[in-house]
Amino acid sequence: MIRFKPGASRWAPPRLLSRAFSLSVPVAWGATAVAYRMTCPLARDDALGARLVSSAVLCTVVTGLVMHVRGGLLRELRRARSIAEAARSALLRPPPPRVDGLAVAAVHLSADREAGIGGDLYEVIATEHGVRVVIGDVRGHGPGAVRTVAAVLGCFREAAHDEAELAGVLRRLERAMARHLRERATAESDPAVTEEFVTVLLLEILPDGEVRALNCGHPWPHLLTGARAEPLAGTDPLPPLGPFPLPAELPPVPCGHLLPGDALVLHTDGAEEARDREGRFFPLRDVLAEAARTRPTAPGPVLHTVLTALLRHSADPPKDDVALLVLRNERHTCRPAPDLPEKARLRAPR
Repeated sequence: MIRFKPGASRWAPPRLLSRAFSLSVPVAWGATAVAYRMTCPLARDDALGARLVSSAVLCTVVTGLVMHVRGGLLRELRRARSIAEAARSALLRPPPPRVDGLAVAAVHLSADREAGIGGDLYEVIATEHGVRVVIGDVRGHGPGAVRTVAAVLGCFREAAHDEAELAGVLRRLERAMARHLRERATAESDPAVTEEFVTVLLLEILPDGEVRALNCGHPWPHLLTGARAEPLAGTDPLPPLGPFPLPAELPPVPCGHLLPGDALVLHTDGAEEARDREGRFFPLRDVLAEAARTRPTAPGPVLHTVLTALLRHSADPPKDDVALLVLRNERHTCRPAPDLPEKARLRAPR
């Protein structure tokens, strides 16, 4: 049964009037040209002066038509950009400045400047199980990658609250990714879609600062502590989500404690793989270490330092999407667990 929304007909007259007004301008210009040709004696005069006047009138009419069409196209372009920006903000929404005692800041640079969004994703959510974080990178670009980002983020935003264990969140993401790829392959009639994948890093930060991680093929984050930048590395990551099955057991990797004042910098591979004109990779770790030495580890200054250095290094617009997410512990009351050494800090997983 077809249902019509009440009041929908009230919008029909304004739309018709708007349409009629948009057509009235070119009709008026055309009528002016026809009237000049039919009624003005100069239009039928073969003298040079008369021809110049006729040419000027014709140019004026054509210019008016072109300007009207251009104005309409510009309005449509602004409307399309406004809709795209709203969709981008809803999909890859900026995180709040504080999440359960953590200062947060994020930035995303899309390789597709027109789209404004690509295949990178991130989210920070405060749940009853702790603060849960995801950052990921979808293989490829374009509308297909954006749809994959939507599928992964939509699943994470629900699973982060529903699942008591971090492994349960990852299992939900795995099922959502598999279902999404099957649906895309059917809709696009392209079996190659099922070979696409997404790298994902899941973090869980508990109230006492303890950090646990599950890494599916994604770069490990960097820890900013004191005047140092230390990459969290040491264990082999799980396979990316997509055509690669996850193992039966998914024990979270214990990463120690994030103490007050320390910060984590999560990133996608576009930050590490950006090259300059001589083919040299962007020295992300060195830039982060410089930021830790010269500025406080507040998320905003750290992002500003990294972005400035990245854009200066690349010279050209980035060839790949870049996402950066900074989390700084501002819970001044949290302390390491009693059984840990006094100076225990977030460490590389072993």
